[in-house]
Amino acid sequence: MKVLVTGGAGFVGSHLIERLLEQDCNVVCLDNFSSGKRINLETFKDKITLIEGNILNLEDVQPALEDVEYVYHLAAQISVTQSVRDPLHDASININGFINLLNAILKSSVKRIVYVSTGGAIYGEPPHIPASETTPEEPISPYGLSKLVGEKYLKWYNTTHGLSYAIIRPANIYGPRQDPLGEAGVISIFLGRLLKQKSLEIYGDGFDTRDYVFVKDIAAICTSAMASTENDTYNAGTGDQTSLLDLVEIIGHMTRLPIKKEFKPPRRGDVKNIALDITKAKKILKWNPETSLSEGIQTTWEWFKSTT
Repeated sequence: MKVLVTGGAGFVGSHLIERLLEQDCNVVCLDNFSSGKRINLETFKDKITLIEGNILNLEDVQPALEDVEYVYHLAAQISVTQSVRDPLHDASININGFINLLNAILKSSVKRIVYVSTGGAIYGEPPHIPASETTPEEPISPYGLSKLVGEKYLKWYNTTHGLSYAIIRPANIYGPRQDPLGEAGVISIFLGRLLKQKSLEIYGDGFDTRDYVFVKDIAAICTSAMASTENDTYNAGTGDQTSLLDLVEIIGHMTRLPIKKEFKPPRRGDVKNIALDITKAKKILKWNPETSLSEGIQTTWEWFKSTT
């Protein structure tokens, strides 16, 4: 089975590729390395076909789709903060780039696509937590909005052209290989700052909550969704809320390092509270997150220490 992973050199994409290789898939990775890293592919680079290219360029996308049967679309602008600063750039990648890929897919041998959207940003401030797939989508950031638009386009391509799909709405993903210097992924940012003996920056009062899900669990739901024949949307999280202050306590316990907290004003576009109802994924995809928050942070911390 030949598959394409767009954004495969990224944090989540590289873990997905590892899982696909374990399933004996023939993997093509398309990445322009604007945020993805070559080192993420280092241990298995000889087992994949790497195409350095941009989803905005048809001349890059078409060769990547040659003889491909299944596509996992992860290439994206993923920073909420960056989307607020530059919504045009966010839309150009997350909407225009995705449409370009979908148009190319129509002229290829692709049978099905899994689109990694967002569950952490697409619901905005939901009236009830955990949010289910039927919760109204009211994103408060351009990032959440562009991901929602991508979902709508994908459903249109299904209705109009018969393209089979699954949409994954992940909660806040964390784990090894996440960039501690980026603007997405507070766990990795905190661990990276701890290693440099810096204070942990908390935007707001620290009572904001998130649903943290381990990266390998996200790779697992992606492959489960691809194996399904349903055209549907699935939340992927744990259903649990963890505040930033509680997260700091957990990290302090795991690392056994002294922690200094630095409070800063809230950031535009950040939701106050979110967690995802994963009942649907459990029932239809038989998927359940296997990694607890404490286990996942410990694994991530060990990786951070080994790479510095």
